[in-house]
Amino acid sequence: MSQNLNKKNLDKNVKLMAISAIVLFVLFIYTLFKSKDFIQSPSYNFGIGFLLILFVIAIVIKVKEKKLKTLFNKNNESSFEKELNTQTKTNDQNLETNIKAAHSDITFKDIAGINEVKNELEEIVNFLNEPKKFLKYGVKLPKGVLLVGPPGVGKTLIARAVAGEAKVPFYYQSGASFVQIYVGMGAKRVRELFSQAKANSPSIIFIDEIDAVGKARNGRSNDEREATLNELLVQMDGFDGNSTVIVIAATNKIEVLDEALLRAGRFDRRVFINLPNLEDRKKILSLYLKNKKFNFDIGKLSFDTSGFSSASLATLINEALLNMIKRKASLLEDEDIELAKHKLEFGKKEKILLRPDEKEILAIYQASKAFISKEKISLFDEGIGKIHSTYPSYKDLLEQLRQYLSGSTGVEIMKKEKYAINCDDLKQADNLALKIVEEYKMSNNAQVLVNNIANELRSELSHNANEINRLKLIMLEKEVILKNEI
Repeated sequence: MSQNLNKKNLDKNVKLMAISAIVLFVLFIYTLFKSKDFIQSPSYNFGIGFLLILFVIAIVIKVKEKKLKTLFNKNNESSFEKELNTQTKTNDQNLETNIKAAHSDITFKDIAGINEVKNELEEIVNFLNEPKKFLKYGVKLPKGVLLVGPPGVGKTLIARAVAGEAKVPFYYQSGASFVQIYVGMGAKRVRELFSQAKANSPSIIFIDEIDAVGKARNGRSNDEREATLNELLVQMDGFDGNSTVIVIAATNKIEVLDEALLRAGRFDRRVFINLPNLEDRKKILSLYLKNKKFNFDIGKLSFDTSGFSSASLATLINEALLNMIKRKASLLEDEDIELAKHKLEFGKKEKILLRPDEKEILAIYQASKAFISKEKISLFDEGIGKIHSTYPSYKDLLEQLRQYLSGSTGVEIMKKEKYAINCDDLKQADNLALKIVEEYKMSNNAQVLVNNIANELRSELSHNANEINRLKLIMLEKEVILKNEI
């Protein structure tokens, strides 16, 4: 638009100069015939020369009009390009200052107790290190990996370890950082994040607490959070199959995430990270106590810290070391650990701190589930495996119901009393029973169905009380029951 305006101005100026020259030339002829005496003066001769020069310039400009226009446009375009390049550089600089990549020094060696998780993520590392090895066979790695687990199990640390192993830039953002006051700002930040990651690929984008921005849409409003979520979905769809940008996200509330995030082609790989079991805690404590002098049994401490996450164990050791320094000692003792545990318990820093009797109840609960499901289960595992069949049979659905109800029924049988434990399994059982009745039309009454399954389980578990007790002891000893031990 500015170029067209400049062309019009040039045409107008050329015409004005030509008209002015003609008018002046006519006046000159008129003056020549009316004032013959004045012609002899020097000023008259100067005026004549100036008019002739002006007239010649006007003629030359008219003849060379096309060339002059081309030259003028080139100069104008070059100045426009310079301004555009300057603006682009400024935007790039602003982008770099807002979202910067980090290079992680953490590797899998710095994290203990996550062997199964490491195995799942090693192929991501290999893909980032040697993409050609995979791409030549047409292999496409998942665009997104979702880390699911309770707070403090090390989801962020694991993502940093993947970046450290692959030696690629690591872009960290929390889900809350995308939720802005002004509409459009969150979506803009998403675009900037993905633009930076693509420009510096291979790279890793890590979105912590993605549920802050990725909650299921209700369709009632088009607020800032939903606009940001839409942009995130668009950016993940923008990856081609050969992209060397991996998106890793973390959440402890997978059930609230929008289904569009979990579909194939986005976060289609999920890695579940549970609280560490007994052996895991031994490894974690050994790592945290490396190069430190201590005088207590790590095995006993591992047993006494049931329900501790890796972050809680790190806090425990740190608090114990602080108390050791207060004592002006150089050796970590049992008394330091006990004081640290006391702070964690009464300072409410730790949600799960089980007494021996509570640990036994939980062990019976999980042992009963393992006996019915015939699957590996850990002390702090939550929920059960879902039915994988697209068209589950009535028998499949009843088996799922049995697994939901097995834990609470087993505790009732072994302790001769009902306990309020893992109410979520009971809710899932009720929901499944309602589906069987209302959606699948396979039964007439949901409550009767649940009661019948519970009665069958009471009979089966009562006849196998010795087996449940054996599995309970294994669970108390190792905090995990393997499939071949059932």
